[in-house]
Amino acid sequence: MPDSRRPSHARAALVLAQRDPVLASLVSAAGPPRLRPPLESHFAALARSILYQQLAGSAAAAIHARLVTALGGSVTPEAVLAVDQTALRDAGLSRAKADSLRDLAARVTAGTLELDPRRIARLDDEELIARLSAVRGVGRWTAQMFLLFQLRRLDVWPSGDLGVRRGFGLAWDRPMPSARELEPLGELFRPYRSVAAWYCWRACELLVGAGESALTS
Repeated sequence: MPDSRRPSHARAALVLAQRDPVLASLVSAAGPPRLRPPLESHFAALARSILYQQLAGSAAAAIHARLVTALGGSVTPEAVLAVDQTALRDAGLSRAKADSLRDLAARVTAGTLELDPRRIARLDDEELIARLSAVRGVGRWTAQMFLLFQLRRLDVWPSGDLGVRRGFGLAWDRPMPSARELEPLGELFRPYRSVAAWYCWRACELLVGAGESALTS
């Protein structure tokens, strides 16, 4: 269960900086972590994550706006199930994403997936990732991003994320590790691996001049 007395992301960054000189350099260069505000409801945040997969930000934003309109202005399980597949496709969703969104809505409505904030706060990270990953179209990465950005969990280590892998290689001056290689390298940063991941994303921007991403801005 997450601890209500947990430190802030900024405080966690200072703790990690004391452990590792590379992290210390990144903290000095980038400043404290800046995470975008959590989005709407948990359901709406997951729906947005499904929609944004494998799309450029501007295209995904346009489709999302059309989806909100098609759902009457509110992204809820009830609204998703009240419209037919054609309406979702007309909004710009692929068949696979429309199926995923309806599966998510059906599971939440049936109570097989719990998104009540107080109840999911009692679940540990791996249990929650497993439950979310059971939804069609929601893989481990999407679930991890939900925990990291929507729930503000502090110890998420998305070792399969290309940006984290690339940033780790750049910052620690080594070949980009594979997901399998990166997993144990995160042990040094427990219980604040989410913060370490954020600095890996920032390393891509700081060290090779990549523009700010939706993950770090």
